[in-house]
Amino acid sequence: MSTHYPGTAVEITALDSYIKLSRATEVVTQRIHSHLSAHQLTISQFGVLEALYHLGPMTVGQLGSKILRSSGNMTLVIDNLVKRALVRREPRPEDRRCIEIHLTAAGTALIAQIMPQHVTGVVQTMAALTTEEQQQLATLCKKLGLSVSRLVV
Repeated sequence: MSTHYPGTAVEITALDSYIKLSRATEVVTQRIHSHLSAHQLTISQFGVLEALYHLGPMTVGQLGSKILRSSGNMTLVIDNLVKRALVRREPRPEDRRCIEIHLTAAGTALIAQIMPQHVTGVVQTMAALTTEEQQQLATLCKKLGLSVSRLVV
């Protein structure tokens, strides 16, 4: 669907691009993360487990930055993962005021089990584009993301 906004050519192009980006993001995200419901995980919970699995222990703030979630949202996400014994909170030895989130053995086992299926879903979904198109898409998304992140809100 294109925009029906009767604006200038620049406005229409920007709106059309945004609509297509938004719709593609939504469909791709739903497709790639459809397997998470079988593990009773939200996308944010999966993001936390994946980040900890690949990067090691982090603070709640660091995790929020990695998976693009607010600190308020992260507290709830972490609380729910703690209840399931998939992560644990630990004070940093050098500064007990700073709390790090660590994967538990159960969390490590779960994310190790899920990752191959997740990667397969990503590869299958992205196969709609050639390797060159995927690289172009990655370059354009990075350019757009970096440009927007520099804007003062």
